[in-house]
Amino acid sequence: MSTTAETPAVPESTVETRGLEPVPDSERGGHVRELFPTWVAANISVLLLTMGAGLVVFNGLNFWQVLLVAFLAPIVSYGMVGLISIAGKRGGSPGMALSRAVFGQRGNLFPGALIWVARWGWETINAVTGAYAVLTVLDLLFGVKSNTTLVIVTLLLFVACTFAVSGMGINALKVCQKWSTYLFGVFSVLVLVYLIANTDWSAVFAKPAGSTAMLIAGVGTIAAGGISWVPSGPDFTRYLPRNASNKGMVGASIGGAGIVVLPMVLMGAVMAVSTPNLASAQDPVSFIGELLPMWISVPYLVIALIGMLLINSMSMYSAGFTAQTLGIKVPRAWAVSVNAVISLIFGFLLMVVATSFIGSFISFLTLLAVAFSAWIGVFGVDMLKRKSYDGEALMDTTRTSAYWYSGGFAWSAMVAWGVALVVGLLFTKVEWFTGPLATTWLGANGLGWVVTIVVAGVLYAVLPRAKAPKSDATEAGSLSI
Repeated sequence: MSTTAETPAVPESTVETRGLEPVPDSERGGHVRELFPTWVAANISVLLLTMGAGLVVFNGLNFWQVLLVAFLAPIVSYGMVGLISIAGKRGGSPGMALSRAVFGQRGNLFPGALIWVARWGWETINAVTGAYAVLTVLDLLFGVKSNTTLVIVTLLLFVACTFAVSGMGINALKVCQKWSTYLFGVFSVLVLVYLIANTDWSAVFAKPAGSTAMLIAGVGTIAAGGISWVPSGPDFTRYLPRNASNKGMVGASIGGAGIVVLPMVLMGAVMAVSTPNLASAQDPVSFIGELLPMWISVPYLVIALIGMLLINSMSMYSAGFTAQTLGIKVPRAWAVSVNAVISLIFGFLLMVVATSFIGSFISFLTLLAVAFSAWIGVFGVDMLKRKSYDGEALMDTTRTSAYWYSGGFAWSAMVAWGVALVVGLLFTKVEWFTGPLATTWLGANGLGWVVTIVVAGVLYAVLPRAKAPKSDATEAGSLSI
């Protein structure tokens, strides 16, 4: 079990000023159970309803298959989140700073840049969904119809709020996560009760089963969102005491995500039976106003809006650290502003120019999973042997750093990462790209991300390893849970 330190990591009323530097033991505190609302908040998104509907409409799955997908996906993805989070407790630094120990000070710039760019897309998707939630509430309450000017205003408001929360840091996120978890839970139960009472269950259970390939692919699609959080896991555990429970960290990650993903995906699947166009709507939010009475839909959308704001705030919080690892020499709070501006620009293009929101979203999730999986495979295998991280070496980006390796690169990690990334894309198919191996069994089942993790991990395990500094002790099997 975890323990509570005498000194809180950051005073509750202040803005977090700590950047990449490791958190000393004297400033660590808290309990593992605090991770539960963190990963609840990371999944409070109405997009899960749309994705659940997609499992029925596009994948052709029945209710029981969707239930299996919704059960397995968070175990797979947030199990990895929990495991990689252990590195944050060990090293006290954000995930992409710890990654310097694996790839080298210069080598880490490559996966870091790719993950940073991938976060642009994730934050854009959530900003757009949040803006659509605002537009839907305005329409339901006041009959105000969407137009280009209103789109810009709602996007600005959403991104500004996101910037404010993520800029304040970890304590602001914890407070918001706690209360949004309670509120979203209450209104999700109301929606669930309404659906149970007003759904044609004979039609739901009459739907025939889909293929095993589509079921496996569905697990990958739902899991992709969780996979995108894996490099961020250490960002939210770096303030925990060193004796915090590893099992508890994994359990809190899976439990927090699963308690949201399972019912939300199932609700989307049930809604799709009566409203099949839900899965392909350009606006992924307005359907809620059509399917639910106003007394449920409006407060539910408002709470979901807060949840999506938190998701973006968490992503931007981590993106600020990633920007710092890339050499952007500004305080963490201001590093967040770069992603805020980018999500504003891309969000406008997606809302006004793109013709298919859900198509763009699924394509993005697929590529996102491959991009993050290459890093996960290498970093995960490294964690199996690494006991600790050299805090001084992590912060030293010059040739004197113990993590400089050969010219700033740990070539075994770089080769494993690069090869796995290319191989994973060969098995991947999206709207505008089809890899030459996408029609194979692995590709047809949407397992390109699994191939990526396996190739990255195996290659890194067999290639000659860069020499670790003396203070960076390694020992096989040290990742005990």
